[in-house]
Amino acid sequence: MKIKDIYQNKKAVFSFEIFPPNENFSSEKLYGVIDELSIQKPDFISVTYGAGGTTKGGTIEMASYIKNKLNIEAVTHLTCVGSRKDEIENFLNELERNNIENILALRGDIPKDQDESIYDRGDFLYASDLIKAVRATKRFSVGGAFYPEVHHENNDLIDLFNLKKKVDSGTDFLVSQIFFDNESFLDFRDKAEKVGINVPLAAGIIPVTNAKQIKRITSLCNCKIPKKLERILNAYEDNNEAMYQAGIAYATEQIIELLSAGIKGIHIYTMNKTNAVKEILENISSIRKYYE
Repeated sequence: MKIKDIYQNKKAVFSFEIFPPNENFSSEKLYGVIDELSIQKPDFISVTYGAGGTTKGGTIEMASYIKNKLNIEAVTHLTCVGSRKDEIENFLNELERNNIENILALRGDIPKDQDESIYDRGDFLYASDLIKAVRATKRFSVGGAFYPEVHHENNDLIDLFNLKKKVDSGTDFLVSQIFFDNESFLDFRDKAEKVGINVPLAAGIIPVTNAKQIKRITSLCNCKIPKKLERILNAYEDNNEAMYQAGIAYATEQIIELLSAGIKGIHIYTMNKTNAVKEILENISSIRKYYE
């Protein structure tokens, strides 16, 4: 089933994100993670795609397992930085052979061993160019990403303009980067609606279970840490158990508030860990049933 149809048929959509195997996380271990996540009955699971396609094989392998073995819809990320049209077409054909119907189209980061000249070697300069190309095949439901807070390279008006361009190019749904300030997300939702962005928005939630990790992530993506969360981090960062419990509570509260404000999608960045996801969903089990 295509993700756009899931959103049309459900009051609220719950999804997870995982990253594919790498030198520090084996395929065998990841299969176990996916099996555990499947118990939580997500509406779909997305699999990331390394810079420059470095994890392409693992991305398809895991997405195929999710779709064809576990009967859960899979979304593969697809980045276009430095990519040629034939490379993208080959990837799309491989997805089709694996019965995968959904893509999250991204420009992607510059690989570590490359510089900005990589943009001149590819056929796609922006994510919207990739979205147009994928939609032209008429084979996939296409999602896009957005920053509910200002992208570190832009201001909010440019972000909204670029996001509208993605939607006009054929985006069926949008998934946000991580954020911790719900008011910023809801404010962005309101602005997006005013400029005609009317596809479903999924809120990207990451459980704050490790203070140092979160501080590193937020510094990389220029994500705002609200005073409430800052107090939690400062109070419990040296106590792993307390930080874990507080982080679960914070993510739970975020999700409840977003759902009650009419946000239709909750997308949990699992970091290939299962316990926090399980506990958060247990905390909202009755709320989740309400939206069935």
